[in-house]
Amino acid sequence: MTTPLIAVLGSINMDLVTTTAARPAPGETVLGRGFTMVPGGKGANQAIAASRAGGQAMFLGAIGTDVFAPQLRAVLTESGVDTTGLRVIDGPSGIATIVVDDSGENSIIVVGGANTAVAGLTTADRTAIAAADILVCQLEIPLETVAAAARHARAHDTTVILNPSPVQHLSDELWEHVDVAVVNTGEAEHWGSLLGRVPHVVVTLGAHGARHRGPDGATTTATGPTVQVVDTTGAGDTFTGALAVRWAQGPAAALRFACTAGSLATTTLGASASVPWARDIESALPR
Repeated sequence: MTTPLIAVLGSINMDLVTTTAARPAPGETVLGRGFTMVPGGKGANQAIAASRAGGQAMFLGAIGTDVFAPQLRAVLTESGVDTTGLRVIDGPSGIATIVVDDSGENSIIVVGGANTAVAGLTTADRTAIAAADILVCQLEIPLETVAAAARHARAHDTTVILNPSPVQHLSDELWEHVDVAVVNTGEAEHWGSLLGRVPHVVVTLGAHGARHRGPDGATTTATGPTVQVVDTTGAGDTFTGALAVRWAQGPAAALRFACTAGSLATTTLGASASVPWARDIESALPR
């Protein structure tokens, strides 16, 4: 099996994670049980997931010059992600405050920091995207940069996988350059008929696995192994990165592999810290 070259354009944050019995209602103060700092950001999570799942991953994004920056760079390199496309922007890195309750569900607030400065593609970005087999994008950096990347990828026959999250208005041009959209059920409901423009749509279904709809309208479903859920943070990103690694093997194989990776990611607290390695995914694949 050829190792795919995957360029991931997106965000990288330091996640400030608090655990509590129940997430607070508006105006309510609750006692937390624990606190930890874990590198995250949808782009970095997906790059780490792709690398650990067996892909050759390159991350295109930005960190700041604050105390979090060295650790954010380190978590990428320690997972084998190529960081030659990682920019350094004077000022704070991105951060996310995350509250996780006893059911493993979470609430997240993201402050973009250096991610908001990823405005436009550098020459190095364009070279990386043109050389890649797959470009993976999300929506935690400026949308004009995502659109430019998708357009450049299409011009060089690079497959574009878009995780359109967090939800916001997207141009018609961007949709036209997407080959695969990866959404959860809430995002699928929001985007509705717009997803009809995309040849391949993958909908994640939480504990029920995922569903793929191809260009001919045919659907395929898959599930991962049953696990004890600790924290769902980053599970969707793990799914997307793993999906990219196996996409060339066909949607059915990719879906099965990604569902297994996503399930394993819920068994550990934190986003990047929970991403499984290829050997663990292979061992856990439902037989």
